[in-house]
Amino acid sequence: MCLTNAAKPLSKSGKETPVLSASCRRLMASSVLPSLSFFFVFFTLYQLPLQAEAAAKAAPVVVGNISKVDDAELFHIYYGQSFKVIKNSVDGKSYLLMQSNSRMAVRTKYCTGRIKSFVVPLSNYSVDTTNFPVSFFELLGLLESLKGVTSEQITSECVLKSYVSGSIQLVSKTDMHQLSQFTAHFISNVEQQQACNFAAFIPLDERTPLQRAEWIKYLATFTNSELRANAVYDAVKENYMCLTKVAASLTTKFKPVVAWVDYSQGIWSFAKESYKLQYARDAGGENIDDTITDNSYNVSDPDDMDNFHAILCTVDVVIDQTYALQPAEYKLSTFLENIVVEDDSRFGFLTNQRLWRYDKRVYNSVIVDWFDGAISQPQLVLADLMEAFFPTGNYSTTYFRNLAKDEAVITIDPELCTRSPSTPMDPTIVHCQ
Repeated sequence: MCLTNAAKPLSKSGKETPVLSASCRRLMASSVLPSLSFFFVFFTLYQLPLQAEAAAKAAPVVVGNISKVDDAELFHIYYGQSFKVIKNSVDGKSYLLMQSNSRMAVRTKYCTGRIKSFVVPLSNYSVDTTNFPVSFFELLGLLESLKGVTSEQITSECVLKSYVSGSIQLVSKTDMHQLSQFTAHFISNVEQQQACNFAAFIPLDERTPLQRAEWIKYLATFTNSELRANAVYDAVKENYMCLTKVAASLTTKFKPVVAWVDYSQGIWSFAKESYKLQYARDAGGENIDDTITDNSYNVSDPDDMDNFHAILCTVDVVIDQTYALQPAEYKLSTFLENIVVEDDSRFGFLTNQRLWRYDKRVYNSVIVDWFDGAISQPQLVLADLMEAFFPTGNYSTTYFRNLAKDEAVITIDPELCTRSPSTPMDPTIVHCQ
């Protein structure tokens, strides 16, 4: 018996209540605890798969590669389980990109004023090549899927080679039926009439060189090439930032004063695009004051030109961005004629041979690579400007030519492309210590 011999307490009914002995209580505890332990272990193991399943349902798994936008301001990317969304702040549209192996891709189609849907990766695409930097596609290795262009305004050797060989066809930018054969048609002019397969790509609207270059991630989302885009942009940015630090160390007591000038219809003015001013600062230069850049100068007004000449006398480096129908024909004599000057000895930037243009790389005597390759690889532009501001004589510029030395343009030739269309072009990394 487990009852003790001690006096048994009375219950409320007056009956005696049995009392367990200490040894009996220990015996019962020893037999119950293992059973309880087993129960809790079994219950925990049973719950684990249920908890894992619930967690999987609560947190969708992102499929494929992802890109995070670090510098660009005009687009954002959001990822879901089988889709991604690009929000474009320039055209105000959201692009819903659905993975081709998802149920959503079969069931969903949007073409509204604010939402367009595409199935990715794209099987083929075309490009409105007016002011469109196709070099981004080269860096991603996507030329094999490029099947249509709207013009020959291209400065990429490999795109031109594919076009000449017949792999890329010439299409009309206004023929919607012809453009409908492509899963996507990329444009840079958001004001034009658009079909459901039109997608805007507008890096030129960003404020800084690196922001423009990061649009490679925008294109990559359409082809599931985010990892490649991340690698390219990281390499470009790292090289750019390294060069910026070097430029800062090159700066003497006073930074060289830089002026971006433009001549059109008898009027001289100063360029004020923010990305150009950023380039000058990053290369170790100093832009002329804002109070000066707001002015314009008429070549027919002697007082205007006297003021313009006075300002030019204070400048160390001039970048002449005047449009030239035939860049090869634009020489030092052209510049002097436009600024109405016969004696150039009073201008330090001329005596020091620091007059530059960004039309060094040209195709078909007209199309300038500044509006393509220079956008996707800003580190090369920065290196060019560093040479312009702090000349060493041992660096060959890519996009800028020295007009003061009457440096000639370089003609882009499709035969210079030695890569397969499916092979990505690696960014050119400038030596930097």
